Amino acid sequence: MTKEQKFGHLAMLAASVMWGLMAPVSKAAMNSDAISSMLVADVRIFGAAILFWIISLFGKREKIEDKMDYVRFFFAGLFAILLNQGVYVTGVSMTSPVDASIITTTLPIVTMIFAAIFIKEPITGMKAGGVLLGACGALLLVFGNYLLPGASSGAASGHSSSLTGDLLCFLAQCSYAIYLVIFRDLIRKYSPVTLMKWMFTFASVVMIPMSARSLALAGWDAISMTEYAELAYVLVFGTFLCYLIVPVGQKYLRPTLVAMYNYVQPIVATAAAIVWGMDTFNVLKIVAVVLIFSGVLLVNKSKAKNAEDNA
Repeated sequence: MTKEQKFGHLAMLAASVMWGLMAPVSKAAMNSDAISSMLVADVRIFGAAILFWIISLFGKREKIEDKMDYVRFFFAGLFAILLNQGVYVTGVSMTSPVDASIITTTLPIVTMIFAAIFIKEPITGMKAGGVLLGACGALLLVFGNYLLPGASSGAASGHSSSLTGDLLCFLAQCSYAIYLVIFRDLIRKYSPVTLMKWMFTFASVVMIPMSARSLALAGWDAISMTEYAELAYVLVFGTFLCYLIVPVGQKYLRPTLVAMYNYVQPIVATAAAIVWGMDTFNVLKIVAVVLIFSGVLLVNKSKAKNAEDNA
């Protein structure tokens, strides 16, 4: 494993921790009548665009030699930000949280398939086994509490499933998988600041017609300081910093391996829920964590198409 690949793993682990913590934090924020899922998406997209432009003023300006790269930035932002975040938030609002959690486990599987189709990344037995192990671990975290004696039924959650919502959540995973695979060369070509500055800018431009009215009518004065702090975490840590360091992982690690870190997020979310008294610790969670990290290890050890991609 090279020094760059080690940085890639650390970047993806750090981003996964921040994304995992964002789940309970954003959920707490949206418990307020003044904060909708659409407002959270707006804060993430518009706020991150502003922050990336600000930070770009303090670094070396990177020239875009190929003007067609602006078109690539646009579509990268479309797949990685608008379709991934916007469609997923809409899907979650229509279906049950359990369904949404299950569907997020398809990202490494879809990414592995797309990588095999578009960049001819081989699907080895070790890689497929690692993805399967990770999926089993993530699913065990989702369903673990329902498997224990005396656990309540998932139906008691008060949230019903929706085929449309489930399909939207799956579409969000597919869109991000396309970004990881199709735009890999673009990710490697530019610095994270340049890449995200333009991706979030184009995403914001497309988002303005859909969000202008909701932003104008938002009850900002009804939001408490605690809720503003929660929104600040979602913006600064769950979006800006994550999208700043994730390209480091995407630059040095294979798409399927990057997607495998998606399985770390439920571990962090579960740990936070236990600390905050929202969940309990049990042996099934230990097994789930072991399965997830074993899966990541197997995919990391699997053979890549190019020798320099082998971590």
